[in-house]
Parts: sequence; structure tokens; C-alpha cells
Amino acid sequence: MAEIVQEAGATAAAAQQGELQPAPEAIAPASPKQPPKPKAAPRKRPQKKEHRVVVVKSKRKRTVARAYLYDGTGIIRINGRSIDSIENPVERSIMLEPISVSGAARELAGKVDITINVYGGGRSSIAQAVRSTIAKGLSTFSGGDALKREYIDYDRSLIVDDYRRAEPKKFKGPKARARFQKSYR
Repeated sequence: MAEIVQEAGATAAAAQQGELQPAPEAIAPASPKQPPKPKAAPRKRPQKKEHRVVVVKSKRKRTVARAYLYDGTGIIRINGRSIDSIENPVERSIMLEPISVSGAARELAGKVDITINVYGGGRSSIAQAVRSTIAKGLSTFSGGDALKREYIDYDRSLIVDDYRRAEPKKFKGPKARARFQKSYR
């Protein structure tokens, strides 16, 4: 047992000094050189068209809406569903309000596909966030200030988000500011 330990110590010391040579079976036999393979010509990829994409965001209360606008045929989708599938006509008219403001907006909306992702909030705030997002997206996609000015003249809340938020409830009361009623009986 002691001999194995001494041999291991001797080989470690020899390896540090560089005296050990690799075993002859560890060396691979010399193989004839093969000519390098010719490289294939790089594939030509089809030229991609320049697609302009506009991403905008809008908030209303607890609702956040993000819209992606790109060249298309006038399709508007909200969470994967067509805007025509929204059953409540009041909500649908609120959402489509930015398109009906002017002829320029109607014309631009016919050339753009809009995909909107909405989460949070109630039905009314979802409709108002979508409305604001469509207006912001169309005004950004148009590239000029004319459509933005039309929206601001019509209703400022189409372009500017409503910053009001619900105040958190406090203790000693049923709501944020109201206090529990006192009784003297």
C-alpha cells in the first residue's frame, strides 16, 4: 500500500517538472491530410419589406392597454377578438370614437391593422383605455401633428391619459375618506 502512495507522489512530482512523456498508445497514428472541403456559397435571403410598427400604451384607472399598429387592411383586434364581436354597442362606439372624429382618421384607420392587448379594470375603463390607445396610435402613425390637433380639439382625453387613480382605503372607515358612524346609545 505504501508503494502505491510513493509511486503516485513520484508521478505527480515528475509531471510538475515536465519529465513524463505520454504513453505510446495515447499518441494517435498520423493520418493522411485530406483537402479542406469547399465552403458553400452563402444563401441569399429574400429581402424583407420595411414594415413600420408603432407601439403605444394608455391607462385608465386600473386598466392598461397596449396597441401595435402596422400596415394592413383596417382590422382592429382587442385581446385576439375582432372589435365587431364586442356585444355592447355603447362600449363599441366608445372604442371606435377616434376613427369617427375626422375623415383623415377614417382613411388612415383603413390602411392600418391595430392589435390591442388590454388587462385590468372594468368594462367602462377598458373601453376608455382602448379609445385612448387607438387615438394615440393613429396620431403617431400619421407622422404629423394635424391628426393630433384634431383629437385635442375634439376631446383632450383621447391623447392625454387621465391621471386620476382610486385612493386606498384606510382603517377606521368603510372607504378612503369616510369614517364609521358614531353611536351614543
